Amino acid sequence: MNRLSVLDEIFLRSHRGLGTPIVLQGLWRTAEPVHPALLWRVHRDLRTGPLGRRVVRSRVPGARPRWQPNESAYPFTMTTDPIPAGTMLDWADRQGDDLNPETGPGWRLSAARLDDGGCVVALTCSHALADGRALTLAIDNALSGIPLAAPVTGHSDWADARSMWATVLGGTARALRRGIPERPAPVAHRKTLAGNGKSKRPTVAASRATAFQIPARDWNRVAVAHQGTANSLFVHLIAKMLWASGFTADTIAASLPVDTRDEPRVDNDMSMTEIAITRDDTPASLRRKARAAYEHRMTSPGGIPEELLQVVPDRLAYRLAKGAGERDILCSNIGNLPESLLALGPHACTGVAARAIHPGLRLDALPRTRLSGYLTRIADTYTLSLVGLDPDAVPTSAALTALAEAELSALGLPHTRW
Repeated sequence: MNRLSVLDEIFLRSHRGLGTPIVLQGLWRTAEPVHPALLWRVHRDLRTGPLGRRVVRSRVPGARPRWQPNESAYPFTMTTDPIPAGTMLDWADRQGDDLNPETGPGWRLSAARLDDGGCVVALTCSHALADGRALTLAIDNALSGIPLAAPVTGHSDWADARSMWATVLGGTARALRRGIPERPAPVAHRKTLAGNGKSKRPTVAASRATAFQIPARDWNRVAVAHQGTANSLFVHLIAKMLWASGFTADTIAASLPVDTRDEPRVDNDMSMTEIAITRDDTPASLRRKARAAYEHRMTSPGGIPEELLQVVPDRLAYRLAKGAGERDILCSNIGNLPESLLALGPHACTGVAARAIHPGLRLDALPRTRLSGYLTRIADTYTLSLVGLDPDAVPTSAALTALAEAELSALGLPHTRW
């Protein structure tokens, strides 16, 4: 469909400063230089593919914004001089700047030569355009030419508005007749304002990120040894890291994204669920908790239709949905990546990773989420990408790396820095 979903609009508002800014990123590392001409061809195919679009707002009250093809794009760029391999994630973080899904461009393809003779390539896009699975579909399409499902042409703005108002008014009336239960008090977002107190200007949060590769046979071996699954071991690891960082509560609330697409589409086709993790939990108990949670996705309170968020003003919609999906940790298991991503033309990839980054995140408006983890598998390797969002507990990327290495070692998981 060519109309924005509720989730699309939540991510869109974050670009206007209403919520946590989120940008998706796929990373490829090679042991040798990649010729720029190859990446220019990939850039061309991305520009005319499903990422080549922008948001167009309707003037009809209640009609949802729609997607419009947009072939304008940032040019492909490659660094002139090699950068230190140890700083590649810092370089990758900067590729999320100035993306705008409304005015465009909402995505960027860039590359950097590394001082070890290799290369890192980054495809970065606004979360309003795509979720993690969709980003891999987009690059797979550009590399292999596999056609993706075309968006279905929607109704006119007036027809869409009538449908939306009917859904919202009818659903709200039914919810009111049943009685809306009292909402639990929201968990307060952390607020940390850096500086000497003399300036009230918000300070942008510095990035803390790291990534590791783990042999799939070892990851699965450890999961089986603990009577868990690859996914429950992942959730267990992220929770252990948070407690090791100094988190004092005995229960951790974990947010778990769930892919809901029934065919390959480049969009936000996902929902969220959550589990409560205690210090006594194991990969085995988390396996049971996650299985039960996947049957009960997060929904709007009291049966109020979530489409309400698309017909009220942005600031009101933001207040109604503030913190939706945010918990103490985010555990995003993106899953298996297509093996076509193991090579960029003739160049074999020594690493493939996917993650979210937060360009422009302010220290005076940190989200509830303190630690985010992203897990992918390609061929015989799992890649674990980590982003720290608590500058007090994890002040640097080096600290995050040390924290992760300690917990990976404690679980008997051999690992290599990405």
